Amino acid sequence: MARYPLNLPQQLKQEAEMWAKRQGVSLNQFILWATAEKVGALNQQLDDPDFPQITYRRGASGIPVPVIRGTGIRVQTIVIAHQEWQMTGAEIALEYGLAKNQIDEALAFYNAHQAEVDGLLSLEEDLAKSRNG
Repeated sequence: MARYPLNLPQQLKQEAEMWAKRQGVSLNQFILWATAEKVGALNQQLDDPDFPQITYRRGASGIPVPVIRGTGIRVQTIVIAHQEWQMTGAEIALEYGLAKNQIDEALAFYNAHQAEVDGLLSLEEDLAKSRNG
């Protein structure tokens, strides 16, 4: 294994130590896992470079879903708020504690990836029906 000296801002180091402790691993192991996870995600090349505020996370089903980067808020949540609840971008931003430009980018992402997001919405509807039916 190659050695690499790493300088972290104090706050980031403290937070990483906290998460490592919660996971029951050393800080070194936690940083190794975090780096491997990030590199793996980048290797999948799911992110669309035209939408830097949108990334993918694996949902409970293991299917990658687009989310607003740095949050757990799914693009489909923004789409539902906009289309079904008739909320404006500003109202959605206020409701979810996000910046208006994040909402705008999520909606633009939807327009560019409509088939994908609509497929995820349809899958969710089917799952809800099977649970309630």
